Amino acid sequence: MVLDARRAAEQAARQSYGKLIAFLAVRFRDMPAAEDALSDAIAAALTTWPERGIPDNPEAWLLVAARRNLLRRARHENVKALARDRLVMAFEEAEEHMNAGNPTFPDERLKLLFVCTHPALDRSAHTPLMLQTVLAIDAATIARAFLVSPQAMSQRLVRAKIKIRDAHIPFVIPDRSALPDRLESVLSAIYAAYGLGWDGAEGEIGKQGSLADEAIWLGRALHATLPQEPEAMGLLSLMLYSQSRQGARRGASGEYVPLDEQNHMLWDAEMIAEADDLLRQAGVYGRFGPFQCQAAIQSVHAERRRSGSTDWQALAKLYEALLMMKPTTGARVSQVAVIARVRGAGAGLDLLNRMAERDILNYQPYWAVRAHLLAEAGELEKAVNAYRSAIGLSSNETVRQFLQQRLDRISPKND
Repeated sequence: MVLDARRAAEQAARQSYGKLIAFLAVRFRDMPAAEDALSDAIAAALTTWPERGIPDNPEAWLLVAARRNLLRRARHENVKALARDRLVMAFEEAEEHMNAGNPTFPDERLKLLFVCTHPALDRSAHTPLMLQTVLAIDAATIARAFLVSPQAMSQRLVRAKIKIRDAHIPFVIPDRSALPDRLESVLSAIYAAYGLGWDGAEGEIGKQGSLADEAIWLGRALHATLPQEPEAMGLLSLMLYSQSRQGARRGASGEYVPLDEQNHMLWDAEMIAEADDLLRQAGVYGRFGPFQCQAAIQSVHAERRRSGSTDWQALAKLYEALLMMKPTTGARVSQVAVIARVRGAGAGLDLLNRMAERDILNYQPYWAVRAHLLAEAGELEKAVNAYRSAIGLSSNETVRQFLQQRLDRISPKND
């Protein structure tokens, strides 16, 4: 009973954290205070639920407990009466909503997402702040993903939250005139969240799936809010294409299966069709952006489910277009893998050799692609070293095992 109650509290906190923080922060206008109030509520649940039982609506219980904590803080810190009244009214609204037969309360995560990517904040904090506040990813995991120390990341996040509070940044979705300058950061933050869930950077398998699903939910919410924005369609299409392959990414024993070895008949045809439709809709507007381009790349891969083959020439052209719009290290490495399929391993290695050392030193996909191409070119000693680098930089255990198997094939006596 005690163990079940603790698990229920942990699950409720994990599943509802971003939604609760968004609701609290939008109404109290103080993100650190909202986080502290919710953290105390979660701590109370971990001690109270094992003694008194799991509440019928764990999410509502956490909201009510956090509300009490915020009101107590407001009284203690002598917050202006108007702000206290606004807070009380907001929570009464939520309770009325839940008591009217609806067990949920308004989902404000999209507003919080725009707050996290406000231009008044340092751009380097946009995506990490969204990952922590909207999706409850801890600072240490975010730090690993962004290749900085946990202490540096924690400081960056704290500074951003204080800036939101002290600069009175509004918790609203901006009007259309301000959207062009804000949208790119929002799209990038959502896709970064999807990437963490897809790669499993935060650890637990169930949590990975929920994080990818949450990112897709945010993509759908953004598209619903901006139904005529082609890049919002492109992002959602891109995530759906990728998600359609989820069932084929692991073998019968849970082993990692790379894209070109996956059983394409296991890909989700319905999800691919939805992604296709979104990409076609985006094309009507005549504004081809990087997320639409990445979705188009994935659509070429998805075509293998229908035709059984991949048009590598088309992929090469799309990567050329993507690099003109967004010349990232990831796009360059992915282009190399495609070029190698079209023109051979030597051509791919030539491109890899031109990349700056600072860009690839700790970039795992570079070393994985390099190792594969070196092995294909017969340069086995160099391939062994590259595989070792790729393995050392991999945070995902199944990917490490896959790379180790590749290494063992060319170096049977490797220890």
